[in-house]
Amino acid sequence: MRPIFKKLNAIFALSVLTSGIALAEAPKEIRVDYAYYSPPSLVLKKFGWLEDDLKNDNVAVKWVLSQGSNRALEYLNSESIDFGSSAGLAAVLSKANGNPIKGVYVFSQPEWTALVIGKDSQIKSVSELKGKKVAATKGTDPYLFLLRSLHDAGIKKTDVEIVSLQHSDGRAALEQGRVDAWAGLDPLMAASQIDSGSKLLYRNVNYNTYGFLSTTEKFAKEHPEYVKKVLAAYEKARKWILTHPDETAQIISEEAKISLPVAQLQLSRNNFKNPIPADSQKKALKSAAPILTEEELVKKGTDVNLVIDSWIDPSYAKSVVK
Repeated sequence: MRPIFKKLNAIFALSVLTSGIALAEAPKEIRVDYAYYSPPSLVLKKFGWLEDDLKNDNVAVKWVLSQGSNRALEYLNSESIDFGSSAGLAAVLSKANGNPIKGVYVFSQPEWTALVIGKDSQIKSVSELKGKKVAATKGTDPYLFLLRSLHDAGIKKTDVEIVSLQHSDGRAALEQGRVDAWAGLDPLMAASQIDSGSKLLYRNVNYNTYGFLSTTEKFAKEHPEYVKKVLAAYEKARKWILTHPDETAQIISEEAKISLPVAQLQLSRNNFKNPIPADSQKKALKSAAPILTEEELVKKGTDVNLVIDSWIDPSYAKSVVK
């Protein structure tokens, strides 16, 4: 074969290879969850900024509602979504039990859970929950918050009757008197306080693990540039929230179908200032890790600290957060 044809063949092969890579890097659709406990997801969905950013790439966006961390993580595990919003410790638990995910962004540092009692309850301390019924959603931050709170009070998990209910059903059970306490989650917790007079029995902001956005390892490997594009859109929403708190509360109110005062209370319990996963998040999660092994929520012998290190990946956020 003449040199000129060899050169042309080489150029053609490179062109095919390059176009193949380009095609591989552009998914037809990106599936992103939105959750009432994640204000940035609601803002992003409201304004369609991600859709605008992906329009020129012919990439569609599909929004999927997550009712709790457990749902978001289940959707990620089944590859029903590409990005899911959950509490940090709930994601670590899911990762430890085989869910192939990466924690790539911190959407907020919230105080979104506490132990809640009814307005007429006479319970004064966590220790008084012994022998009582407590509603909680397994696999979520409120559930793990409950376990840590009981542990601190010297109460075993078996000393209370944990009624497994999704968050909204837990609220209803508390207000109807079917349970004695509820491991609440905002905005439902804020709504129960304002609308029904429910009281916070126990608060501990340090036991609220960060709000994380996770993606699947598969999506991160196949579409790394699109992980960055999604996070860039989240950054736009985060910065907008910092300068538009009143409008953000209005969006939460409309999306979650809650009153504006409830949305404002929820929003006041969020810190949106540190979106890059860092040592502070790792430290908080590692301090919480023992509860996962003590309560046998992970397989015996699991190194949860190693799981945390392998799950958190700050590289994508570092490239887009300015």
